[in-house]
Amino acid sequence: MTTDWQLVSLDAAPRQPWRNGGGTTRELLAWPPGAPWTVRVSVADVTAPGPFSRFEGIERWFAVLEGAGVELRVGGGAQRLDPGTEALQFSGSAPVDCALVDGPTLDFNLMAAPGLARLRRVQGRWDFRVDGPALVAVYAHARPARLTLLETTLEVPPRHLLWRHRTWRAHGTLAGEGALWLEARTP
Repeated sequence: MTTDWQLVSLDAAPRQPWRNGGGTTRELLAWPPGAPWTVRVSVADVTAPGPFSRFEGIERWFAVLEGAGVELRVGGGAQRLDPGTEALQFSGSAPVDCALVDGPTLDFNLMAAPGLARLRRVQGRWDFRVDGPALVAVYAHARPARLTLLETTLEVPPRHLLWRHRTWRAHGTLAGEGALWLEARTP
């Protein structure tokens, strides 16, 4: 692996308990380093139903990684999510209540300043393009993923986040079953 890419293991990330006792969070990335974050990536173990914490002025993306799934009630609507559905995007200031479908879940969370980021679940092969400065990352959970960017190919082992801050345009391919691609524009 080249030195400009960072590989973070989910299993090595410390668990932080929630204030409401409904689960724990493992932070995989907070950007920029050493400053208040504008992008945060984490994985949550949700063990009990209940409300999510609010994050005013933040957009959130939520994707189920393991378990039977959840039903999120965001504002006035409800959305059922499981390991095969796309990530749900919603306002961090919205009231969100989480009901577990059939037991605990493991869930991926992306939080970012409004309009900066996107999250996509990849099944098979997906071609992407990054225009300008951005934080780019791939999370592989149950199966490995392969990222090809320009002339570099990198393997992402299960339960790992591979990320890098890029300052130029690029295009590439992500191959994997259930891998998550995220990018967030940066100044």
